[in-house]
Amino acid sequence: MTDTVARLVIGNEDYEFPIIDGKVGPQVIDIRSLYAKTGMFTYDPGFTSTAACDSSITYIDGDKGELTHRGYPIEQLAEKSNYLEVCYLLLYGELPNKEQMADFEQRVTRHTMVHEQMHYFYRGFRRDAHPMAIVCGVVGAMAAFYHDSTDISDAQQREIASIRMIAKLPTIVAMAYKYSVGQPFVYPRNDLDYASNFLHMCFSVPAEEYKIDPVIARAMDLIFTLHADHEQNASTSTVRLAGSSDANPFACIAAGVACLWGPAHGGANEAALNMLREIGTVDRIPEYIARAKDKSDPFRLMGFGHRVYKNYDPRAKVMQETARQVLEIMGVENNPTLQVAKELEKIAGEDPYFIERKLYPNVDFYSGIILDAIGFPTSMFTAIFALSRTVGWIAQWKEMIADPQKKIGRPRQLYMGEPMRDYVEIASR
Repeated sequence: MTDTVARLVIGNEDYEFPIIDGKVGPQVIDIRSLYAKTGMFTYDPGFTSTAACDSSITYIDGDKGELTHRGYPIEQLAEKSNYLEVCYLLLYGELPNKEQMADFEQRVTRHTMVHEQMHYFYRGFRRDAHPMAIVCGVVGAMAAFYHDSTDISDAQQREIASIRMIAKLPTIVAMAYKYSVGQPFVYPRNDLDYASNFLHMCFSVPAEEYKIDPVIARAMDLIFTLHADHEQNASTSTVRLAGSSDANPFACIAAGVACLWGPAHGGANEAALNMLREIGTVDRIPEYIARAKDKSDPFRLMGFGHRVYKNYDPRAKVMQETARQVLEIMGVENNPTLQVAKELEKIAGEDPYFIERKLYPNVDFYSGIILDAIGFPTSMFTAIFALSRTVGWIAQWKEMIADPQKKIGRPRQLYMGEPMRDYVEIASR
């Protein structure tokens, strides 16, 4: 039988702290009173053993390779649902009925256009500006245009801001892409679904009709769905930390975009694709496997393993089949990049080196191949990730705002600098 308290012994003193049970997952020790009782902090770089909040949105069991949104397995949502329905689920806690879904789709669809003056923002960037630099700036600037949805104390304004960002991010990201290739901006169309509308804004031109392949649109929707939320990762934690100061929602999501831009977080699919291209052909794989095993070689296999998953990434299983379908549709079923990916995956499942270290392919391993086949440059990969993750950031932000235990974030530190000392006049130094 587990004790209801954890006991901490420091010298001759004995302290007790409550143990809290979650619905699933490990128990946690409530150390909120630690400093008051002991005058000490915990030391946890990266917060890998610290729960900074409680949440009812997403749960990951890394050992089992499970990911659920509001209790629903990601595999079921990927197979049977679509991105906007998952958005509704994340935001409101339950799957919608037909009437609720129709209302939600209409609200999102009717907010897809951005303020016309925002077009001038894009022209202020160099043509070779990274799309993430543009997206980060434009999302933050939304607070300068939509004053009627920045009051976080007003539930209605929070709701309007949420819908606006989910609706406008595809437009903002598509405009960033169009600007980078020197093509005219394409306005959103209300007769298209969410993924199809994004593809149309990215790849259509005024000179000719653009036909959207339903398989490609479904693959795009699937990428959005699989990246919608992923618990308390770096960018989500950034959004929560920014939101804890009562910053407006657009500023908070812009902070999330900025964090996601880091190659250690949102750039993994780009890195994985670049690695597959570097390997080039199947016959070169043994050389790179040997390099990956060599501790003195800085080369690392990108797209394998995950900070949380110690088993197969459940999202990668869905992505694998989708990659095959997309490459077949695009007429590149003999794509050497996919052949290298498939052979690497096979080796990872058989080689004791990978098995012992549980280095399984993750979602980034395949998503980069799909986006490349559709026609996106690698610089757009992270921007599409940001588009997908926006709903997760918003859901987490709204949950935090409504939490009665909300406090402004203020991590502590272990100070290792100089102790107190007196100032010395410059002539005497």
